[in-house]
Amino acid sequence: MNLACSGCRRMKPTFKEVMYKILMILLALSIPLLLILNGIQAERYKKLMESVKELEAKQIELVEENKKLITDIGLLSSTERIEEIAEEKLGMRKAESEEIIRVEMKDTKK
Repeated sequence: MNLACSGCRRMKPTFKEVMYKILMILLALSIPLLLILNGIQAERYKKLMESVKELEAKQIELVEENKKLITDIGLLSSTERIEEIAEEKLGMRKAESEEIIRVEMKDTKK
């Protein structure tokens, strides 16, 4: 049984059939393209996450360093330490009441 006939004319495809074929071709071509784009986005996301982790680690390091510096400031600016340096290294002493002279300045602006 031969289905093809030599005298039959081939029917011209309709507009709808042509559009359907074009759509299927575009869909078939877009799948690999979308997979490639997905891979690119995944790589960018990975790099950004690595940057975020590095920045978070740096932030933790800076916070710890800041805490240490604040503690050092507290220790270095303590009254006891300053008095000790003044007395032992600079040869200073606390002034007696009779050694203190008060100076008052009047407003000299005209």
